[in-house]
Amino acid sequence: MRNRIIIFMAILSFSFANAQEKISLSLEDAQKYALEHNRTLKNASLEFQKAEASRWQSIATMLPQISASAEYDNMFGYKMDLGEFQISMPNSITYGATASVALSGAQVVAVQIKDISKKMADISQQQTEQQVTDQVKTLYYSALVLEKTAALLEENLKNLQKLLVFTQKSVDVGMAEQTDADLISVQVASMKTNVNATRRSLEMAYNSLRLQLGLDVDTNIELTQSIDELMGVDSSLAILNSSFDPENNFDFRLMQQNLQLAKKQVSAQKWAYAPSLTAFYQYTQKEYMSDEATMNSTPPNMFGVSLSIPIFSGGSRKKAVKEAALNFQQQLNTYEDTRESLIIQHRQLVYNLKSNFETYETQLQNLKVVQRVFDNIARKYEQGVASSLDVTNAGSDLIDAQNSYVQALLQVVNARIELEQLLNVD
Repeated sequence: MRNRIIIFMAILSFSFANAQEKISLSLEDAQKYALEHNRTLKNASLEFQKAEASRWQSIATMLPQISASAEYDNMFGYKMDLGEFQISMPNSITYGATASVALSGAQVVAVQIKDISKKMADISQQQTEQQVTDQVKTLYYSALVLEKTAALLEENLKNLQKLLVFTQKSVDVGMAEQTDADLISVQVASMKTNVNATRRSLEMAYNSLRLQLGLDVDTNIELTQSIDELMGVDSSLAILNSSFDPENNFDFRLMQQNLQLAKKQVSAQKWAYAPSLTAFYQYTQKEYMSDEATMNSTPPNMFGVSLSIPIFSGGSRKKAVKEAALNFQQQLNTYEDTRESLIIQHRQLVYNLKSNFETYETQLQNLKVVQRVFDNIARKYEQGVASSLDVTNAGSDLIDAQNSYVQALLQVVNARIELEQLLNVD
């Protein structure tokens, strides 16, 4: 019984320790941690390794192919009847080796295509890294915004609860109507609902951040930076003045590689007209397990060269080249469209960030004004100058102002991250 209690306490202590696991992260720390532990990024790294392995498979087709063989034959004393005499078929062991090399222009192009595929896998891995760090940044900002929102709501909830207590006491002594207390009570309940909804949204943001970081669901995350620290005006204005080079954009770089790939496909189809050369050398040694003279017709050395020349294919090779050329032209048109669309997208994202930042500053000032109005009406209500309806209306205006402020802040965050992603900057 005592052992069971000890085991139970040990399990309980272990569970409690796990539940209390905590990690403190700045935004940069969180992004670095994600680069090391994010599972999606690990898969992108594996994809790059697969591309490298596929490339070496293509290279290997141009290298000598060597194989060895061994064979044991047992005729069980069989004798070949040649009329006047018979020949015994002794047991034998045959072993040998073969080396061959096959060369064609198509193999060279195939390796070049695999090189392009490897480059694309490398670019995709870098793009995935950027997407992961941007997602971490978005969630980090979102969590900070929700933390700040929850703090504002809880502070207003305290103020309303004080007014409710004050009003209820006034009702008890006959200085106010019960409807006044009821109106403020509804306002308190509404504020509590907003606080709870914000806290639930905050937990969802932390859960999403845990997933991006590859953390256990019970890990407690502490964010060491504030939203005011990260949302600097200077940094936002600096990115607005950054010049845009499509060559730094991952989507554009992938499109460039797609264009090169389509071009190589044309070359690969043209090489179907070219001859292919194959050379081989074979060594064979056959040993008979008998002392009798035996006829051996197996040559020990053999060398051969074959040349294959395509002559007529019913026009299929010609049509294959044409199809590849048309596909290349399609990729070239898409390439030009991509360049132009990225330039237009940059201008739009700059406009979005400017517009959202102006809206954010306006909503911030509006929130400060509405907060002062609410505090002023609350004081007047305590002094009997304002009514409970004034308090309720001011409280509703404050909630609306806070929601507008939060939305404006999140829009700035999203617009800034989208622009940073397009520019490929941290």
